[in-house]
Amino acid sequence: MDTTGALDEALDRIHASGPERLGWLTNHAPMAVEALVRHGQSGTVHRWLDRYRDNLEEMPSRHTPVTGGNWREALGDPARIADWADYFERETAERPWREVLAEWWPRLLPGIAGGATHPVIRTGHAVRTLLTTEETVPRNVELAHALGYWAARHAPLGELRTLAAEPSAAAALDAVAAVPDQSGGIEYRLEQLTAFPGWPPGPGADAAAGPDEARDRLRELVAAATHRYATHGHGEPVMLVHAATAPNAVLRVLPALPRELWPASLGAAWAASAAVTAAYAPAAPAAYTPVRSTPEEIFERAAAHGDDHTIKFTDTALDVGDGIALAAAVRSIELNTPFLS
Repeated sequence: MDTTGALDEALDRIHASGPERLGWLTNHAPMAVEALVRHGQSGTVHRWLDRYRDNLEEMPSRHTPVTGGNWREALGDPARIADWADYFERETAERPWREVLAEWWPRLLPGIAGGATHPVIRTGHAVRTLLTTEETVPRNVELAHALGYWAARHAPLGELRTLAAEPSAAAALDAVAAVPDQSGGIEYRLEQLTAFPGWPPGPGADAAAGPDEARDRLRELVAAATHRYATHGHGEPVMLVHAATAPNAVLRVLPALPRELWPASLGAAWAASAAVTAAYAPAAPAAYTPVRSTPEEIFERAAAHGDDHTIKFTDTALDVGDGIALAAAVRSIELNTPFLS
């Protein structure tokens, strides 16, 4: 993927910063640069980072080290972001990263919606790199910072009723009811959730027949959420990309996990996608225009556009790869504000 060293150089630059700015806005740089390098845009990475510099802040102050004995009291405490990053840096330096991931995945999964799903998305990008390229110190550190961000922003959804079962992921997303008051931020919106449609068919999303079915259902969900952006992305062009990129992050992590964790991963991914859909659903769908461009041409457009969410969503759309997904990627380019001139 990266023959120039651009990714490691970029990650070294990014790791001097924290995962957020202004106390709640996410640092998207590690995810965007990974996608740029993945799709042959290494030459644009440092220019993109130079422009993104104003969106970076130093790592917050440290408080008390997180340890194997006190981690439960630190879970979900955003004031401990630096403590958590330090903890996972130590863990991934001392043990194989897959072992650390397998231990912490079930602990973190219930809080998948925390940080507006950005921590799990960052984790998905980091794991994809480690699965498909050689391990390096910056790539291991990136996973550590992603997991640390997730632990600090861990925020389980409230108790939700399960409504009537739907036959497909697309039908289930269509059946998700918008939250009553869409005037506030995502935390306020998620507090209004009361129920989700039942999907996949059966006792629940975390009770699939087995790991392979869970993986296949997860692929179905990613495709359905990506397709839905083509017709519904105008509801909130930035936030609605996460309905697709969050479950795709989970899908990217599956090969690194023990298979027995796959069904629960599907359940969490469905909850995250449905939650974002409910929080930002528009009143009505809109038509989209089919595209004739190649995937490579569309990603080049996204890279030139420069918006971090657009880059990440286009990356997911290319994973899906069909005509509607590519049209959805173009729709994100049209709807979101360009970052690079």
